[in-house]
Amino acid sequence: QVQLVESGGGLVQPGGSLRLSCVVSGGIFRVYAMGWYRRAPGNQRELVAIIRSSGSTTYAESVKGRFTISRDNAQNTVYLQMNNLKPEDTAVYYCSVNSERWGQGTQVTVSS
Repeated sequence: QVQLVESGGGLVQPGGSLRLSCVVSGGIFRVYAMGWYRRAPGNQRELVAIIRSSGSTTYAESVKGRFTISRDNAQNTVYLQMNNLKPEDTAVYYCSVNSERWGQGTQVTVSS
């Protein structure tokens, strides 16, 4: 009965920052690979970042150097710090557990 709840989305200007959070209930959080994916209108869902139980990370080329994924196992929470946001980052962002379970998503809109 794993459940995920994303938060932190909103409307920001280009160059701005947002920090997304995902709280996981149920399961054994510390053993999961946690991920952030996004879906822009008309596009398939794409990988943004992954953080494994070891702490190792993987980023999409389009966000590398701008986004940082992290986790707090004591709080069952994964974060996505997004800096220097661009209009093309506009999408619904989803949190995932082992790329198997998904939250409802949180909207990020980057616009002037």
